[in-house]
Amino acid sequence: MLLEGLFLPVTTPFYLDGRLNLRKLEHNIDRYSKTPAAGFAVLSEHGDATMLSEEETREALRSAIEAAAAEKVMLAGVSRDSVVATVEFAGYAATLGYDAALVGVPTILRRSACMKELLTYFQSVADRSALPVVMASNESIPTEAVIELAGHPNILGLVENDAVKIAAVKAATASVEREVTVTNVFAAVTGRMLALRDTTAGQTFISADTLTDGATALAVAPPKPSVRTRMKKVGFQMLAGSSAEMLAGLRAGAVGAMTGFSACAPQGCYEVLAAWKDGDEPLAQEKQARVHAVAKRVEIELGSPGIRYGCDLNGYFGGHPRLPLLPVTGAERAEIEDLMRTIRN
Repeated sequence: MLLEGLFLPVTTPFYLDGRLNLRKLEHNIDRYSKTPAAGFAVLSEHGDATMLSEEETREALRSAIEAAAAEKVMLAGVSRDSVVATVEFAGYAATLGYDAALVGVPTILRRSACMKELLTYFQSVADRSALPVVMASNESIPTEAVIELAGHPNILGLVENDAVKIAAVKAATASVEREVTVTNVFAAVTGRMLALRDTTAGQTFISADTLTDGATALAVAPPKPSVRTRMKKVGFQMLAGSSAEMLAGLRAGAVGAMTGFSACAPQGCYEVLAAWKDGDEPLAQEKQARVHAVAKRVEIELGSPGIRYGCDLNGYFGGHPRLPLLPVTGAERAEIEDLMRTIRN
């Protein structure tokens, strides 16, 4: 699976009483599908995945992919503390048509140097997962562990905040080479695109009787989606995880980005990536400078509540977080409005 481009870590909407709001999740996914983002991460860390029950997790994964455009790459956040539970959710996501599993570091391993346990966790998940795995590091997976895991055939890549680590991993994994299926314009080919092609391939003519109550009529074959594919060689694919340092991550070797702030400002973040891909370094620096201060404040300092309010400002539903997280204060709302004044969709 090709991971190039901007991936949006969508928020998980809730009603005021804390219930999961699937209608607003579908609304957001539908609107995101109209952006130039390459794909979405559902129930990533920015989606407050640990606050959902198992049934809510299944409902959110199902609703999101049903609302997504077929050409968007879909990553399912399936992280659990145990290998068994993580693999189980990856299997469920596979039945829904997700393209890859997004797997972060278990909470029980985050505060200690458990190198052997970390390697065991990711290797075991990758061995058994029905989906290819994208690791979500957030700077918590040691560089040497990433380098060792990069050779696993079922681990596609890494989301990483630290540009220095991205550069080190890129240099150490230069020998990793895989082939992925892409379109004629080298965009990702999703499983849903292929499934749509396959399900319509056998259809030929519609019965005239069903259309005209038996009267004579010309039956016309339904249009067949055109999905022409080719193969592309890629290495170990990394996504920059920090909006404030996105350009640094791209320079270090990331092929795309998945940043929290992009959930509320997909266009502003995409412009950084687009300028960099076009080789326009001055424009890329200008676009990065435009989002740096606001991304640092909203994404890093205010976190989920700040990102949610940013979504509200830009036409996506953010709403209130689920307790114990609290919504941003009036003063923080005014600050976010001022910072995002020039970053509107």
